[in-house]
Amino acid sequence: MKNLDHLVAHAEDLLTRLEQLLPGTPPQPDWEKSIAFRWRKRNGSGFLQPVSHPHKIALKDLQGIPEQKKLVERNTRQFVEGRTANNVLLTGAHGTGKSSLVKAVFNKFAPKGLRLIEVEKHDLMDLPDIIEQIIHRPERFILYCDDLSFEADEPGYTALKAVLDGSITALSENVLIYATSNRRHLMPEYMEENLQARHVGLEVHPGEAIEEKISLSERFGMWVSFHPFSQEEYLAIAEHWVARLGAHGDPATLHRAALQWALARGSRSGRVALQFARDWAGQQ
Repeated sequence: MKNLDHLVAHAEDLLTRLEQLLPGTPPQPDWEKSIAFRWRKRNGSGFLQPVSHPHKIALKDLQGIPEQKKLVERNTRQFVEGRTANNVLLTGAHGTGKSSLVKAVFNKFAPKGLRLIEVEKHDLMDLPDIIEQIIHRPERFILYCDDLSFEADEPGYTALKAVLDGSITALSENVLIYATSNRRHLMPEYMEENLQARHVGLEVHPGEAIEEKISLSERFGMWVSFHPFSQEEYLAIAEHWVARLGAHGDPATLHRAALQWALARGSRSGRVALQFARDWAGQQ
């Protein structure tokens, strides 16, 4: 009897340890309390984690990109109002406002039922699982992938391509994908790939390597390009952020300091202008 009790206790202890190793039931998001989420993994199971403090940037704070703001805002409005809209790929130079524009547009339309779910590149394989969780929700969702860049044979590349256009399952009408990248075609391009191009009559046809690389980016219905800022645009952005942070200064002195800051950073981007403004306002 003593041996039996010992075996039962040992078995219960073993079961407890096994339960700790098995994936538990993922927590369900509170759709009423949160407007932004991140897809997270725990013990092999994915779940939507609420974002406690979303970045509250406004469209009016994004300077120097009026056409880009117009395009993305219009597309998002169509989507929120239940009209047809496109998945969006925002590409271009570092620090020019790509991710900030996505967040600013989301902040504008969140009161009208728009929700944002951030998905990391290494979790793109879970896109079908994410969509399955929200497909019957009344809200509209943007799946947001920031700073995308793929190497050859990465599984996330194939998964994203299939979800955009190619899977047997159609993308839900209440879901769009917005992605940002510094590469227009999301993958590195090499000079030797151009040598694979062939001529058919008077037309030039790219090689298979290039066709494969553009096959993902072309599945985004809207491309929005961002370009490096001129000196005048950079200074205007710096002035805006200095004023926005409640600081002031002689324009000539401020411009000189802003240009010196940009020279030290090796860039005249909007991000650098904001960093300068924070330093300037902090000193005052």
